[in-house]
Amino acid sequence: MLNRAAKVISIALILLLLLAGCSGNNKTNADDINTSQNQVQQNDEEKSNENESKDEENEDDTKDNDISQVKSKDEIDLSLKPNEAGQIMVLMYHNIGEEEAEWVRTPENFKKDLKTLYEKGYRPISLSDYVNNNIDVEAGMTPIVITFDDGNQNNFNIIEKDGEKIVDPNCAVGILEEFNKEHPDFPLKATFFLYGSNPFRQPELIEYKLKYLIEKGFDIGNHTLEHNDMSKINDADTIQKVIAKQAAYLESFIPGYKVNTYALSYGARPKDKSLYPYLQKGEYEGKSYENIAILNVGWDPYLSPVDKDFDPYSIHRVRASETKVDGVGLYDWLKVFDQNPDRRYISDGNPNIITVPKKFEEKVDKNKLGDKELYIYDEE
Repeated sequence: MLNRAAKVISIALILLLLLAGCSGNNKTNADDINTSQNQVQQNDEEKSNENESKDEENEDDTKDNDISQVKSKDEIDLSLKPNEAGQIMVLMYHNIGEEEAEWVRTPENFKKDLKTLYEKGYRPISLSDYVNNNIDVEAGMTPIVITFDDGNQNNFNIIEKDGEKIVDPNCAVGILEEFNKEHPDFPLKATFFLYGSNPFRQPELIEYKLKYLIEKGFDIGNHTLEHNDMSKINDADTIQKVIAKQAAYLESFIPGYKVNTYALSYGARPKDKSLYPYLQKGEYEGKSYENIAILNVGWDPYLSPVDKDFDPYSIHRVRASETKVDGVGLYDWLKVFDQNPDRRYISDGNPNIITVPKKFEEKVDKNKLGDKELYIYDEE
């Protein structure tokens, strides 16, 4: 009897110990789970931080690539035959309209121009980057400068849709923006030369439009107060007045922006050459200006900014037209470059290196290189 009772007590004690052990194991398992969860969370955070760090590194790499795809002379692809002493087209447009004419491109033809330029390897840069030799386009591509004169409404038209302001898809700005969406490697770069007090001909929207253009990366240039013909002006005061007042008027809508490029109306200069300096720099009634570029109405491509003969105050332009009136137009020069590719500026892909075939070495003015490196190579 006693032995049986002892056995029962022993079994009970064993059961209690097992239950205690199970309870302890449950506690330990819970702790283990919490520890494991914390470890997973810590690992996840470390991985997240590591990924963020990698993303930042990738972003930095992307930024570096945006600045320059080619890092050194050794990486320049000479098979592309880079020639940064070649010619650059500064295209001159005026109107986008329904009927093609001497100074008018239809929306369809303007779209055709952009498509043709893109497919033939031309990429827009700003006028200021051209003048300052700050040319950054993909290796093998050719920079172009796009300009519009007069500031007509068809250059930049705002329409309302469902109570909101939208850019007319058939105006120059609308067409350029749409093409840029389809081809992000064709930048939104163009200069609009404006005259008078009603640029783009929607007076209630002057400030809106000017700020819009600058924010988008376009530029505003001077076309004088009244589209003035400088060949009919014979005194320095009047020259300074029509340039300074126009620059000050436009700048009043876009604080901090300097209107410092000027397209000659009719391509005309004063008959008295002693007045030429006032086209570049002057002051009228406390309003000053200093132009870094003056554009002609010439009919041919102009020079590389490192060319010995490059003159920022006499930049030639190519008429963006197919109408044969006088001179040749865009498609004529495209054909010339197709047939004579060595005449064309071809980028090496690095804005800090000026790459030139040896046969063009004599064209380069080393004083115009600034802090850029000159690389002369022999063509095979």
